[in-house]
Amino acid sequence: MHGYYNRILTIDLSQKRSAIETLPDEVLKEWFGGRGLATKLLLERNPPGVDPLQPENHLIVATGPFCGGRLWGGSRYGVYTKSPLTGCYAESYSGGKVPESIDATGFDAIIITGKAEGPTVLAVHPEGATFHDGTDLWGMETFAAEEEAVRRFSADRDGFGKPGAMVIGPAGEKLVKFAIIANDKWRCAGRTGVGAVLGSKLVKAVVFQGDRKRHYSDPDGVAEYAKAFSKTNFNQPGAQAYRKLGTTMMVNLMNHAGALPTRYWRQGTCEHAEQISGETYHLEHEVTPHACAKCFMACGRLTRLAKGRHKDLKLEGPEYETIYSFGSLCMIREMEEIAFLNDLCDRLGIDTITTGNLCALLMEAKEQGREVYDIDYGDADQVIELVEKIGSRTDIGEVLAEGIKSVSKIFKLEDLAIHVKGLEPAGYDPRKLKGMGLTFATAPRGACHLRTTFYKPELAGFIPPDQIEGKAEMLVDYEDRLCVFDTLTLCRFYRDLYSWEELGKTIELVTGVKRSKEALRDTAARIVTMTRRFNIREGFAAEDDHLPERFHKETLPEGGQLPEAEMTRLLQDYYRLRGWSSDGVPVG
Repeated sequence: MHGYYNRILTIDLSQKRSAIETLPDEVLKEWFGGRGLATKLLLERNPPGVDPLQPENHLIVATGPFCGGRLWGGSRYGVYTKSPLTGCYAESYSGGKVPESIDATGFDAIIITGKAEGPTVLAVHPEGATFHDGTDLWGMETFAAEEEAVRRFSADRDGFGKPGAMVIGPAGEKLVKFAIIANDKWRCAGRTGVGAVLGSKLVKAVVFQGDRKRHYSDPDGVAEYAKAFSKTNFNQPGAQAYRKLGTTMMVNLMNHAGALPTRYWRQGTCEHAEQISGETYHLEHEVTPHACAKCFMACGRLTRLAKGRHKDLKLEGPEYETIYSFGSLCMIREMEEIAFLNDLCDRLGIDTITTGNLCALLMEAKEQGREVYDIDYGDADQVIELVEKIGSRTDIGEVLAEGIKSVSKIFKLEDLAIHVKGLEPAGYDPRKLKGMGLTFATAPRGACHLRTTFYKPELAGFIPPDQIEGKAEMLVDYEDRLCVFDTLTLCRFYRDLYSWEELGKTIELVTGVKRSKEALRDTAARIVTMTRRFNIREGFAAEDDHLPERFHKETLPEGGQLPEAEMTRLLQDYYRLRGWSSDGVPVG
């Protein structure tokens, strides 16, 4: 089928062998690639109820038909597995340039299962996989590990393109349950603990390299479309905003909206927001735009710190979510310290959103007089020390490494802890942005903002943030379209540029298959429902879609509340629109 390789690679670490399977056109026509294909494979091949850190748990890496080609925003890959952090469906995406190296191996999906005898580096190429001893890399931080893996284990073969690697850090080796997979130094498949799954399999790195290219149905049409797309959209206000400030622009936007989570979800505004804003960051430090392959958004912030005790530190970032988690949630006022924490988490290989939330939970517990851990709001040194303990699983870090559900139970903080299904929300308070409450409740991997990015229509005024009527309908439309993005591996930040109609055009140019909006929505709905079936199989039910009680019982000081009755209405509307029962179970 045009736009696909029609191949799957399965790597069995226990048997130290790999096998290539042919993928029928019918499967690709039904499920596309990326999320759709990977979720089907996960549901079919993962044993029901499997322990996420046991060898039998599959980890799937997938690109989509837009990766490696001319279309803008397509340099992405997804990782899919059962999460060690939440116990439910895990999906995490990353960009950079490495996705093109993954794609050049010529597989629509790469499945890793089993467990190696010792630390291992995999080299994936069009003929399969080669197994290398990774003992010398074990213990390395992510930056060094990636560099060494590419240097040592890439192939010098005629026609092969540039190699790329995804790696785990010390946290992944120690099975910290929110460990990340990193690539291109600063790009991460960051949420749900996918790095811990690789660590449990004793895989330190996977190096990708090849010479394969996807064959389009209409290559000239794709080239013309990409050229016109760039000409039309390069100077759109949204694209200019991302090039100018990246996601750091969200700090002031969210603070002005009263939805910037502050002091562990006690407030919706932060008194020092201006100090940690993107505008201030760009004035005080050397910050330049940095793009993934095939991207004109250039949302990355390639930075050299120009002052402070971490002066001359070079990094990409921090992103908004890291600024919120350490800056407003933990009340750290200095961007230099937030940037350093970003760099530290990246090197250790842990998720900044979960890490910042855990630190802030302990701060709030102390402020309320609960004897858990001696850490104060705003103290960067204490946070740095705590992050290092998490990454090494020492002292209290051994407990925190298990994630918020375990932490809150052990320390009797379940009334304080903010999470859904064991995953902490990103930086959007649902008491102000009620659609985000529905997003957090229903997202299959836990309190995830990326399945709908519904803060966008609420902040932009497409629908009032406090409106309930009709909100689920709009949210389902956003979720379905972005689900298609994930099957094609398109970047979220192109959401305003690829409408339903544009998606239909590009899919036809690439695959030769004509897709109406209705057909695309049907595919997306089936993928969403299939994902729901996976979670139900793993023991999740409608009660797991509930938000933390604090969101219903506590009103923000700035004003903003989400009564439980409103949340119930939103959930019931959502279930109905999905064709599920009132208990959230797919019908039929």
